[in-house]
Amino acid sequence: MERPRIPRRDVHGIILLDKPYGVGSNPVLQRVKRLFQARKAGHTGNLDPLATGLLPICLGDATKMSAFLLDADKSYRTVIKLGVKTTTGDAEGAVVAERPVPGVDEQRIAQVLRRFTGEIEQVPPMFSAIKQNGQPLYKLAQRGIEVERKPRQITIYRITLLHFGDGLLEIDVDCSKGTYIRTLAEDIGEVLGCGAHVAGLHRTRAGPFEAARMVTFDQLEAAAKEGPGRLDALLQPMDSALAQWPDVLLAEDTAYFVRRGQAVRVAQAPAGEWVRLYTSQRAFLGVGQVLDDGRVAPKRLVAV
Repeated sequence: MERPRIPRRDVHGIILLDKPYGVGSNPVLQRVKRLFQARKAGHTGNLDPLATGLLPICLGDATKMSAFLLDADKSYRTVIKLGVKTTTGDAEGAVVAERPVPGVDEQRIAQVLRRFTGEIEQVPPMFSAIKQNGQPLYKLAQRGIEVERKPRQITIYRITLLHFGDGLLEIDVDCSKGTYIRTLAEDIGEVLGCGAHVAGLHRTRAGPFEAARMVTFDQLEAAAKEGPGRLDALLQPMDSALAQWPDVLLAEDTAYFVRRGQAVRVAQAPAGEWVRLYTSQRAFLGVGQVLDDGRVAPKRLVAV
């Protein structure tokens, strides 16, 4: 018997989900999409199943903003288990080595953490979604294949030591896109001479979004029972993903040409920058880039 088709609707905005433990980002995305009965949805970068915390999910035309959130800086709170190394760099993997943790105190840890602050090179883990010759690395890793990976330049803006005891190290990390906290944990363990893996990971910030604004699945499901309007009230507006960008107000005749994909001249536009585009009535049009000659070229426009 054929399943009845779920009616879909046009809904636009960003839900700041507190991703639960033990489930991957894609199943979470599909669950949110079903709750909102949305025609279109996308997330803004994978969180491992064992990770929790802030996962922005874009619905409708907000998916056009997802790439910018993917490129944004992130913050994490992580618990690192010293003395134990695993195949995956986290608690999900099999233990491959155990070493004692002698002579490690908070002073030594603080010294090591300073070595990982600033611009550093990081070799991506095998258990990652990075593709090599069209094949995700994690699929090769699952078959026991390890390949050479090129180091990547990342930035660790800040590492704060929160607690150390019983072989567990808890830190807050502010970092650039492309940072693997599992690799950071393993590298810290190697410098300390004992090995390490991530025992717990919670994302607290993604771009302009903070953990204080997250909603849980329980809240979403309770809102869904009250109807679409109650659900939609939990959405963040599309342009909130780009809150740090300058905005450009366009007169109605200028907005007309922008909507048709044409670059327009705008007085005192910030040269070379990405900008948010609005009508004179503050209706969000999308994003554009200011060209060297001062014209604003639309790049990703929204239909609502």
